[in-house]
Amino acid sequence: EQMRRDPSALREHAEELTTLSRRKGFTSFWGTGLGYRAEALAELGRVEEGIEEMREALAMRQATGTRCFVSGTLGGLARAQAKAGAPEKALVTLAEALAMVEETDERYWEPELYRLKGELLLTQEQEAEAEASFLRAIDVARGQQAKSWELRAMVSLCRLWQREGRIEQAY
Repeated sequence: EQMRRDPSALREHAEELTTLSRRKGFTSFWGTGLGYRAEALAELGRVEEGIEEMREALAMRQATGTRCFVSGTLGGLARAQAKAGAPEKALVTLAEALAMVEETDERYWEPELYRLKGELLLTQEQEAEAEASFLRAIDVARGQQAKSWELRAMVSLCRLWQREGRIEQAY
């Protein structure tokens, strides 16, 4: 549901994960479920509530020493911060997420983090840096053979090229 951008289904499944993990005492999955629920809330328009819950999820993971999926939650937090009108905060959060990727070598979300960085750089009219981020996202996705991440990044890049009048390249 997260990959398909279906926040209603994501929220439903995240609440199931949170309930089950709390009941069974799996605190690391509890934090994961809370993070997914928070992302869903932000996507459903409850942005500030989602941001607060993502911070709680990250704190819960830090308290238990869990580092799994943290870069993805940080990416969700950055999306919510951007949605709340704070692209500068979102870029700082993305820098933290990308540092976490390098530190832990958990690279699942890496292409999407670079794509999101490119989108945020576009809001600040930094087209060259945005293009570099999109190209990095595409390169990493190809290396992972992650077609969905590659497609997302390619679409973002092509939109930039269209905006710049580089129709041939976009095509």
